[in-house]
Amino acid sequence: MQGEIITIGTELVSGRTLDLNAGYAAGRLTASGLKVIRVTSVGDDQEMVADALKQALASSQFVIVTGGLGSTEDDLTNEIVAKALKRPLCLDQDMLGLIKDHAQIRNRAVTPSLEKMAWVPEGSKMINPHGTACGFYLEESDVAFYFLPGVPDQMRYLIDHFVIPDLLSRCEAHPVMRQRTLKLYGLDEPGIAEVFQSLKGKTGDVVLGFYPHFPENHITLSLRGQDEPSVIGKLEQVEKKIRLLVGDYIFTTGMRSMEGEVAETLRARALTLSVAESCTGGLIGHLITTVSGSSRYFHGGAVVYSNQAKIELLDVSPECIETHGAVSDQTAREMAEGVRRHFHSDLGLSVTGIAGPDGGTREKPVGTVYLGLAAHGFITASRYRFWGDRVQIQGNAAMMALDWVRRYAHGDPFLPGVRTAA
Repeated sequence: MQGEIITIGTELVSGRTLDLNAGYAAGRLTASGLKVIRVTSVGDDQEMVADALKQALASSQFVIVTGGLGSTEDDLTNEIVAKALKRPLCLDQDMLGLIKDHAQIRNRAVTPSLEKMAWVPEGSKMINPHGTACGFYLEESDVAFYFLPGVPDQMRYLIDHFVIPDLLSRCEAHPVMRQRTLKLYGLDEPGIAEVFQSLKGKTGDVVLGFYPHFPENHITLSLRGQDEPSVIGKLEQVEKKIRLLVGDYIFTTGMRSMEGEVAETLRARALTLSVAESCTGGLIGHLITTVSGSSRYFHGGAVVYSNQAKIELLDVSPECIETHGAVSDQTAREMAEGVRRHFHSDLGLSVTGIAGPDGGTREKPVGTVYLGLAAHGFITASRYRFWGDRVQIQGNAAMMALDWVRRYAHGDPFLPGVRTAA
């Protein structure tokens, strides 16, 4: 099957907002063996959107449209689709029910602007009618149209759980289609390209896909076949080959996140954790506590941004900071041991660095980050150099810190010295 992607929003074509949806959708579709022939971005203009829909109708078997499904005045996708495809708008009672429930929980009235989201082109069917992330689907001249929200998290959820499975069910080649996702951290795109090159001609009919998901990178394996056991068996064979090449860069598979993997690992080994953060400003603690039940293994954290806070809250020695600096191997070690001791946890994790854009020096440029990890009878620290803007450096530092915990809990050795991560 071949299709296209249309993203709608003046903020996209003006450059105010980066179009994250098109790249994600194209990567997931291609990795699933579906062909994307065109990606189009249009502003909130009725004629432009209508033209894009009519063009897609003439050249594609499926079309994914994101954006313009909200309650504001410029959310006009439903009206534009109705006019372009000559279908009157109809009130979808399931969608209206969701809107009413949403409003009632928040003690809001169901205003006309909210109700307008429930008016969809005639013949439409809701996508995910029992969830909070919703869209709608319709068929026109044997072309499947999927209209999804522009909010990236909602769009991605619907793509992965509804759109791609539905599209694959329409394919006639083989009755069984299976896909698995390997999530990697610490191996950059050129490194993954080398893995793909070394596997060339060795994966059979298994289709390999790659797409970045900062700060992670994902590899997908897709295969169609006549029966599930043989498909799964072939996927497992290729996965084993990949694991031999990339080793512990794979931190999990499927839908689980790094913080979810850390949670499962700490729970399984009955380990507790506390965190001392400087340059990440509480990001690591935030990620840990996004997982339900984190109180079972996470004792707490301290955001010690100033030198005084490191000294008073974690017992970092003033001499250590004066001699080696706040961003140093020695300070990271004392922070990790101090937070472990104060929070009475099995593991103490620390991060201190220069997130920029200011504060760097020749010896310690922007992006220099030290991580520390302490356990009973064990302590280590190491230096990294991360690249990007402030948010990217903080994100990489937090991700690497969590990866340290994962690796330690699995018994992986730590290699001292300067490290670089993309």
